[in-house]
Amino acid sequence: MEVRITSRETIQPYSREVHLLKPFKLSFLDQLIPPNYVPVIFFYTRSSDSYFDSAQISSQLKKSLSKTLNQFYPLSGRPIGNFCIDHYEEGVPFIEARVNGCLSDYLQFIELEKLNQLLPPFEPFLCLSDPAVQPQLAVQLNIFDCGGIALAMCCSHKIIDASTISAFLRSWATFSQGTNAEIPHPDLLKASSRLFPPMHSMPPNFLSSMESFWFKEGRYKTRRFVFDANAVATLMFKAKSKRLEHPSRAEALTAFIWKYAMLASRSASGILKPSVLTQAMNLRRKMKPQLPDYSIGNLIWFATSIYNSGKKDIELHDLAYLAREAVNNFNTDYLETLQGDEGFKVISEQVNQLTELASKGNAEFYGFSSWLNFRLHEVDFGWGKPSWLGIPGLVSPAFTNFTFLKEIGQDKAVEAWVTLDEKCLVMLEHDPEFLAFASPNPHYDKVKI
Repeated sequence: MEVRITSRETIQPYSREVHLLKPFKLSFLDQLIPPNYVPVIFFYTRSSDSYFDSAQISSQLKKSLSKTLNQFYPLSGRPIGNFCIDHYEEGVPFIEARVNGCLSDYLQFIELEKLNQLLPPFEPFLCLSDPAVQPQLAVQLNIFDCGGIALAMCCSHKIIDASTISAFLRSWATFSQGTNAEIPHPDLLKASSRLFPPMHSMPPNFLSSMESFWFKEGRYKTRRFVFDANAVATLMFKAKSKRLEHPSRAEALTAFIWKYAMLASRSASGILKPSVLTQAMNLRRKMKPQLPDYSIGNLIWFATSIYNSGKKDIELHDLAYLAREAVNNFNTDYLETLQGDEGFKVISEQVNQLTELASKGNAEFYGFSSWLNFRLHEVDFGWGKPSWLGIPGLVSPAFTNFTFLKEIGQDKAVEAWVTLDEKCLVMLEHDPEFLAFASPNPHYDKVKI
C-alpha cells in the first residue's frame, strides 16, 4: 500500500470569537492521564452504484469540521503545562492523501501494521515527552484509487476519551450532512474541571506511576480477534454464576481474554503471577444527574480487580464476577468522594496501592477499554455508515497489555484489539481453547459488516 500526501492545512474554529474564550481547565483526572495519541480509522467503501467526489468530500469535511470546532473548541487548542488548554487558533491539522489500489481489496486481507500508514504523522500509543507543542486532534483523509475513503484521526488522551470523540464525531457528521448540531447545554462542556478541580502542583511520582502502568519497554504486538454473536452469547452463558446471574457481553469478553492472557503468560514464564485488571469506567453515566457525552475530558477512572489465586484452573465465572464487583464499587457514594478538592486524595490512595503492587515486580497489569455502545460504527458524514472501523495495530515498543472492545456493526459481533507481550500473543494465537471462540483477523467477507 502506497500512501502519497497531497495537501496539508490547519482547520480553525469557524468563529473568531472562540479564540477569545478563557483557557479550558483540565481536571485532576486529565492531569493524571499520560499524554499519548489514540488512533481510529473509519473506512467507507464505495458501492458500484454510488459516486464519491473526493474534492466535494474534502471541502464538506473541512467546512463541517470548522463548525464542529466552534462547539468543541478545546480540541483546537494546545496544552499549557499540565493545567489547561488554550491557543484555540492553533487549530487541527488536516492532511489529504491518495492511496494506490482498491479499498475493498485491502479489506479482504487486512494487514494491521499497514494501518499506521493511513494515520496523521503523530505516533499512537507513545507517551509524549513534549505534549505542549502537539495538537489535541489531527485528521488525515485518505482517498483510494477506487474512490473508497479512510478517514483517520489521532486523538490526544489528555482531554479526549471515548465519550468525547464519540460526541465530537456525531456532531461533525451532523454538520457535514447540513444539519445543525449545536450543543444544547454548552456550560456542561466544562463540567469535568468543576467536579474534579485540577491540582496546581501535581506530585511527580503520581505522574510517573501512571505512566509505568501502561508504558513499559518491551516487545509488544497487537492482534485483532472477532467474536461472532454465537461466541458472545456462549461466553455470556459460561460467565454466569450465582453471584453474577446476568453478565454483560463486555464482562464476559473481558473475563475470557483476561483468563487466556494470564494462561499465555504462565506458559511463557512458567509461573502464574498476580494479575491486576483495570477497566476504564465512563463516569458520565454513573453521575447523578448524568453528564452528557459531550462533556469534554477524561471523565473516566479505572475499576480495579486483583486475581492472585493459587488454583491451577482459572474459572471464567470467577473473573467475570471480579470485573462486575469492581464496576459496582463505582456507586453514587464513591463518586461523591472523588469530587471537589478532596477527590484527589481518594484517587491518590488507589494509585499508591497499585504502585506498591507494581513495585514488587511480579504483578502483571491488563487494561481494558470498552467502546461498545458508543455507536462509532454509525458515524455517517453523508455518504453512508462506515464499512469498518480500525484501531491501528503497530503500537509503540512501550505500550503494554491493553485490549479495546468495539462493535463491528452487525449481529452483535464484537472485535477485540489485543496488545500483549509478543511471546504471550503468539501463544494466545495458537491456543485452541481461545480460538474456539475468537477468530483471528478475519477478512472483510467473513466479518460481514
